[in-house]
Amino acid sequence: MERVIQRLDMARKALGTFEEVMRIESPSSIERDAAIQRFEYTFEAMWKAAKQVLLDIEGVDVASPKGVIRSCREVQLLNEEEAIDALQMVDDRNLTVHTYNEALSLEIYSRLPSYVSFFRIWLQRLQERSNG
Repeated sequence: MERVIQRLDMARKALGTFEEVMRIESPSSIERDAAIQRFEYTFEAMWKAAKQVLLDIEGVDVASPKGVIRSCREVQLLNEEEAIDALQMVDDRNLTVHTYNEALSLEIYSRLPSYVSFFRIWLQRLQERSNG
């Protein structure tokens, strides 16, 4: 259970930095890139927190981000629509990590506000599930 608490704390801190950069109005290209970077590490912290909750609370052991998202759907931490959106998020994270393309960057940046909202909901549900 201690590992769950640590993972959730890391996810909460990462989300805080992501929310901070997303409050910038009319971001420069550097600020946009920073937002995408913060999305990447927030996503990493979130799926790993979910993985730990699934393992320690639900007894479900999965190794990949998409597997974690599907399992969160199965244990009702996410609904069907949220799971579909989260799977898109995995694809976006994979694209930002492995390539850099200005048009793609702008497209992904346009989805970041909805990702912030999603992360808030997912983190809240993970915290609720881990507290019993």
